[in-house]
Amino acid sequence: MQNEKTKEALEAQVKRMEKLASLGTLVAGITHEIQNPLNFVINFSKMSKKMVDDIADIIADNEQAFNADDKEELDDMLDDLKSNMEKIDEHGERAISIVRNILLYSRGKQDARIPTDIPKTVKEYVWLAYHSMRANFKGFNVTIEEHYAEGMPLVEVVPQDLCRAVLNVMNNACYTVWKKQNNQTDDYKPTITVSVAIAGEQLSIEIADNGEGMSPEVQQHIYEDFFTTKPEGEGTGLGMALTRDIIVNKHHGSINFTSKEGEGTTFTILLPLKP
Repeated sequence: MQNEKTKEALEAQVKRMEKLASLGTLVAGITHEIQNPLNFVINFSKMSKKMVDDIADIIADNEQAFNADDKEELDDMLDDLKSNMEKIDEHGERAISIVRNILLYSRGKQDARIPTDIPKTVKEYVWLAYHSMRANFKGFNVTIEEHYAEGMPLVEVVPQDLCRAVLNVMNNACYTVWKKQNNQTDDYKPTITVSVAIAGEQLSIEIADNGEGMSPEVQQHIYEDFFTTKPEGEGTGLGMALTRDIIVNKHHGSINFTSKEGEGTTFTILLPLKP
């Protein structure tokens, strides 16, 4: 009976993996197509910003041609245009960064270690998990508190794998605060705290939530294949098993957690600064 259940679980997982493989190819194509118009947006925003600066210089050289009110109005308009161009440039660059990360996630070279800005990468995938949750669960919201150490060195990691690990932990954190929010009174404030820092010779990534927490029984099985507390169709039961494999076996780091039922869970990922 147990073997039959295991066989069914494996067959279901193979089907999911086939769908994910097709989805990965589709995502890679879509993100590549998105990147081209984004490049145009950024390039034209830079050109427009330069034109605004040129216009400002012309106005300054011909200041006597304008009365005081017109000059003030022109200056205000130019300041607004500069601000708009800077925002377009900033958000365009952020969109490009997200697209590049998705491409890296979907088709990165197997086990290729790349010097990586860990705080930046963690931040991108924390917010991707948040927006994914918002898209899939009506009414979901959470306060995300972020603490990223400044001036951290680049660390050689397999970026697409580390991204998967961060996504898995963050997705679970989002899910547990969402469940608790649905069962709590109005005074509950779902919160996830993300921290990246140096801890001796290691890099520490900590993701803490104030969600439902885990029972002692769940804690014992958290890294087992096909173990999940989510309803059927919402979880594969492989997320944390894969996460542990990525951190421990591929990066020679460690992943630990503390959890108290009803109060929340904290996962801590430790990676060696030098591979």
